[in-house]
This record gives sequence, C-alpha cells and structure tokens, in this order.
Amino acid sequence: MNRRSIVKGLASVVPAALATQALGKFRPFFDSNTSVPGKFQPTWESLQQYRAPEWFRDAKFGIWAHWGPQCQAEHGDWYARGMYEEGSDNYKYHVQKYGHPSKFGFKDVINQWKAENWQPDELLALYKRAGAQYFMALANHHDNFDLFDSTHQPWNSTRLGPKKDLIGGWAKAAKKQGLRFGVSVHASHAWSWYETAQRADKTGPLAGVPYDGNTLAAAGKGTWWQGYNPQDLYAQNHPLGEGSLEGKIQWDWEKGVTVPPKAYCEKFYNRTIELLDKYQPDLVYFDDTALPLWPISDAGLRIAAHMYNTSMARHGGKLEAVVYGKILNEQQRQCMVWDIERGQSNKIEPLPWQTDTCLGSWHYDRRIYDKHGYKSAQTVVHTLIDVVSKNGNLLLSVPVRGDGTIDDQERAIVEGIAAWMHTNGESIFGTRPWKLFGEGPAQEATAPLSAQGFNEGKGKAFGAQDIRFATKGPVLYATALGWPTDGQLLIKSLAAGSPHHPQEVSRVELLGHGQPLKFERTAQGLRVVLPAQGTQSIAYAFKIS
Repeated sequence: MNRRSIVKGLASVVPAALATQALGKFRPFFDSNTSVPGKFQPTWESLQQYRAPEWFRDAKFGIWAHWGPQCQAEHGDWYARGMYEEGSDNYKYHVQKYGHPSKFGFKDVINQWKAENWQPDELLALYKRAGAQYFMALANHHDNFDLFDSTHQPWNSTRLGPKKDLIGGWAKAAKKQGLRFGVSVHASHAWSWYETAQRADKTGPLAGVPYDGNTLAAAGKGTWWQGYNPQDLYAQNHPLGEGSLEGKIQWDWEKGVTVPPKAYCEKFYNRTIELLDKYQPDLVYFDDTALPLWPISDAGLRIAAHMYNTSMARHGGKLEAVVYGKILNEQQRQCMVWDIERGQSNKIEPLPWQTDTCLGSWHYDRRIYDKHGYKSAQTVVHTLIDVVSKNGNLLLSVPVRGDGTIDDQERAIVEGIAAWMHTNGESIFGTRPWKLFGEGPAQEATAPLSAQGFNEGKGKAFGAQDIRFATKGPVLYATALGWPTDGQLLIKSLAAGSPHHPQEVSRVELLGHGQPLKFERTAQGLRVVLPAQGTQSIAYAFKIS
C-alpha cells in the first residue's frame, strides 16, 4: 500500500491536508500483504460492498453480557483504570477493599475473580424468553484480559481467574437457544487507557511509590503470577500520551496518544482473528471510532474483511455477519453497522443501525442495586419501540455480578420485558420503518447526539400521545407509549386524506385484546375507541389493516 493510497484512506476520516500531514507524525502500520481471500479487501472502498443481513434487520433486540474481571469489585465502570486515579471513587474503594495499587494491582483483582456461579444455559434461556434474537458476550475490555482460549494473550480466562473458556461457554449456550452469537472487542485501547497504572500517589505515606503498571516478569518470582509478564496485560512500557497525567484519555489515535509499535497492533489483530475463527460469531462489536487502531494501522480493516469473507464462506456465499463501529462518517456507515452508545437517532436512518444501552453501569455496580436505580422494563420497551421505528436495533446490557449471576431486581426487569414481548412481539420482530417514525410531544423535544451517542434520557419523557410506527407487509403497527385517559386514541398521522396512508382502514386491533375495535377516521386523525383497560401494560400496540 503506497503513500497515496494511505493518504486517501486517512482522508475518509480526516481532511486531506491533515491526512498528508499525519503520515509524518503517525507512521501508520499497514501490512505489506493486504490481499484477503474473498469478495472483501481491507480497504474502505471494498468494505462499501457490505449490506446488513436480513436476519439482523428482523431481529431488533439483543442482550449483552458486558462481563469480565472488572465486575469482581462490583463497583462500576472502568474499575481497572479508576483504581489507579488517586483520590477517585474507585481508588478509595480499592485501597479499602484490596490495598494500595502499588501492592495489589488489577492483575491481582483478576486472581480474585472465579465466576463460581456462572450458568450460561439458564441465563440465555431467560433472555430468549424475553425476546432476544441475538446475544453478545464481552471477549475483552480495555483491561486487555481475554475471556477465551487465546494463544496470543497469556492473560486469559482459561489460565487465570476463573480458568474457564467464557466465550466458549456463552457460544455453546447461545447455539442451544437458537440465538445468533456475537462478541464485543475493546482491547485495542489498553495502550492508552491503562496509563493511569504508571502513576504513583502524590500525597500520603506511599507518595512516589509507583503503581504496578510498569511491573516486569522478573518481579513475579515466588508470587501467584510467576511466569506471566504483567506487560502482556498492562502494555505500559512506553511514554505517556499528551495530557495523561492530567487525566486526559487519548481515545483518538491521531490526537496526542503515544503511538504503539507494529507489534502491539499485530498482536491485537492476531488475538481478534483467532477469536473470530475459533468461535465463529455472527456479530462483532468494536468499541472504537470506525475500526480498531485506525488510522495508524489497517489491522481493523483486515479484521472486518476477514469477518465478512469467512461469513460468506460458511454460509454458501451469503453474508450473515455484522460488524459494529462508532462515530462513523457517511462512507464508513456503508461498510458496517453504525452503533450509537446510550442514545437514539432522531430520524429514520436509511441504513440499519443499533443503539446499545445498559440497565445500570456497564460493569456491575452493587450501589445501583442498593438504590433500586436500574432502568425499568417500561423504559427498555419504550426505547426498543422508538429505535425500531427508526430502522434500528436495541442491544441491552444486563450487568452480571462477579460470580456470574444477575441479581433479583435485574431478573424481575427481564421478566417484565418477556411478559410484554409475549403479547406484543409481532409489532417488533420482522418489521420495517413506515413513512414516519412517529408522532407526539416527545419527538418535538429530542436531544441531539453527542460524540458516539449519549442523548439517552435527555429529551421529553414518553407519554400516551407519543406513538411509534412500524410495518410488516400490508399491516401498520401504531404503538402508544401510554394509555389515554379519555378512553380514545387519536392517531393524527392517519387522518382522512393523509398522504402517508391514502388507503382505507378496515380493521384496528389492540394486541392481546382479541376483538376488533371501533374507530372513526376524520380530518383530525384516526380516532380509536379503547376497551376497558383490563391490565396495566407498558406500551400498547395497535394493528391496523
């Protein structure tokens, strides 16, 4: 790959002038052999041939186990980074529970994690009952610990911690339930994310004593981790990036990060290819802008091309794979599925997309349980209905405790989703967007997306006047996100003479009610006379033919 083609590739994410300038600073690592067997090559232009598979468009709902050793502390997100930030909440908790991070680092938390009560078959049977059509399992996080039988990363769950092949167990359970299986991969950023482990306290009795981020293999003699090199986990034998000591996270490789060597990029590539080949997931989620290590390496491009080509080889030439990326430009949204973290688009997207969100924190946090702070089943279902109306899917994380279980509050929420799906699932699965995604006050007060998403819960709360639409063949589903108090539902978008629905309305049913409803179509809208509300629900799907 020559200089001109590198600049062309960089220009797809940054302006051309900056792309040319970037070469001298970043020295991108592109593999000399970019040929990949199959239809797709590791270039953005080639990946634009991608089309999201129909099964994914039909599926609409997946559940995620964002579970790894950072859940052992049960103290929330990014524990392996925060425990090295002096004075932070995670640091204080860590010192109290485990000891000072110069003596008890995250590698030692891994040793405490046993996943002793993990029962993947039982959990996935529950998730299947709740309507999940696919299941995503964390394969590694920014903590760089592989949760599968990895020959390229000694720090993995088959050798240390639980000493179990967690991805293998999840994959087997998903197959048993007939669910599509996916993996999420976050480890490309360990290089910069773990830089807090290079620090030391600035105050107190251990001021100046380094944390264990720079520890080398020789220091392990006589310890439980003898024979393992902490640098294979922490990857911190390098200078800090710009602003690192001030707490800045270098998320974009072109904005001040100390660029990793080719060996780091290729190790990530080899780990990920082994993961995809060994467990053959249909979905892979990358917690990265565009693709991993872009634009300093083409490792992510090679992984995506490999994922698509092997999927086609396994399925008789049919592409069944889904690759997710965040913060994508218009070209990149044609190459993979756009994922919006904790947020929703405000329009019907022309291409399938996904929002991912969580009942609580991504990593299990006992404090949320104690405060009854989880999202309700109603909030989850309302989010799903809204996302589906805009051509999207919802991936819901149900936090898993360190021992491998979910708590009773989470279980009750999942059961609540299951109950709603049992009656109303036909208004979700296999549908496509209508001409409008909805009507009502909430859509008039939406919050814009910020970076990779994060507009969740910032708009006006849903109510009975908020209606979302979806279609399946000749049927239109109109789902009200509350129960009108006057005994009538007015759907303004279906008014007489509406260009959106010029055909006659012959029948209106409330799913789960069993009898057709009386209705009148006027210039104000389609007015539906509601039955007496027998049981409380969290959203009401009307089938219009």
